[in-house]
Amino acid sequence: MVTFRGLGLCVPALGSAREAFRLSYYRHHVFFCTNEREDGSQSCGQCGAQAMRDYLKRRAKELGIAGKEGVRINTAGCLDRCEEGPVIVVYPEATWYTYVDQEDIDEILSEHLLKGRVVERLLLPEAEMSTMDAQPEPPGAPRP
Repeated sequence: MVTFRGLGLCVPALGSAREAFRLSYYRHHVFFCTNEREDGSQSCGQCGAQAMRDYLKRRAKELGIAGKEGVRINTAGCLDRCEEGPVIVVYPEATWYTYVDQEDIDEILSEHLLKGRVVERLLLPEAEMSTMDAQPEPPGAPRP
């Protein structure tokens, strides 16, 4: 067990990512960036992200897949990829998508959320290095 001091929480320590996936409350948890930047620079909110999020949430409910052990659709604050957006991320797989219209959202729903197949054409390019992949540099290592 892992105890978080001061929070009164005690949770089982996970031995592997596979265990974490198995313990996931939702089969898929979808986060829509709906951020609108105050300075007017490109943001997901300018691209109708809230309407697309509302649409997918409604469709998930209509199909009876919303909720525990199913799909959860959430609004997120800025996911810091607005220049590639609009963007959504699907967990537990950490699959990042962009979309243009309801047809793209329907494809993500039918392929990824219902059938478990990644929609390759809508994938965002991977970040140069995620924090999970980062390896500490040895002391004194030359920097590029």
